[in-house]
Amino acid sequence: MIECSVCHSKLVSPTTKTVSRAYDRHRSKISSKHHALNVILVVGDCILVGLQPILVYMSKVDGNFNFSPISVNFLTEVAKVLFAIVMLLFQARRQKVGEKPLLSVSALVQAARNNVLLAVPALLYAINNYLKFIMQLYFNPATVKMLSNMKVLVIALLLKIIMRRRFSLIQWEALALLLIGITINQLRSSPEGTTAMGLVATGAYLYTLIFVTVPSFASVYNEYALKSQYDTSIYLQNLFLYGYGAIFNFLAILGTALVKGMETILRYIRVLSRTWINLALVSFWRN
Repeated sequence: MIECSVCHSKLVSPTTKTVSRAYDRHRSKISSKHHALNVILVVGDCILVGLQPILVYMSKVDGNFNFSPISVNFLTEVAKVLFAIVMLLFQARRQKVGEKPLLSVSALVQAARNNVLLAVPALLYAINNYLKFIMQLYFNPATVKMLSNMKVLVIALLLKIIMRRRFSLIQWEALALLLIGITINQLRSSPEGTTAMGLVATGAYLYTLIFVTVPSFASVYNEYALKSQYDTSIYLQNLFLYGYGAIFNFLAILGTALVKGMETILRYIRVLSRTWINLALVSFWRN
């Protein structure tokens, strides 16, 4: 009796047929586990993505946000960086003897140089994450989610034009049905009367255009950047992508603080200048 080193099945007569059957049973067991895991991940992703616009909408107070959306995005990117580090450590512990170490300084520096293109989609994703909050100021959560589905159509067109990706007839039909559904939804929820051509509506349409195109370009460029470096670990690439996103959001926080600081300084300068002018006028009339 021997034991298989792959599926750990105990075989009395290790013929080719019995070994093949044992390995097939092992593969079917593994594939069923992977299928269940994939179902759980897809369902969880749908639930979390669907809840995102609802939770953002519920966080508004009197139609505005009492917090900084950029700070929320920065903390989110930091959390994703920590998650990527944990997954990278798990992968490094499971490395086999003789494989190139993932956490060596030279490997990290070389990977950072090779994956510098990830800074472009990270910047675009940072803009898109900020627009997710801005869109909630103009539309309800259902409309925001429906408009975000427009990215699927734009991504398909960009993949067709830029990366020469081929799509089947059924896929094009599904995209057409998606476009028809979004159009009908927008015709029902579009503002009526002359206010639709006002400044607020114009800003909403502009934000919608950016909200659809920017993440689409980011997704296509991200796929190109990730697939151009097959040798780099996907967890390491995620670490670079999330790290760049955290850096861009932190720079946005600093820029916002500087702008607000300059506004405060200018406000004090106006107050002081008016005070000096009033004092000068009082002293002039007294004399």
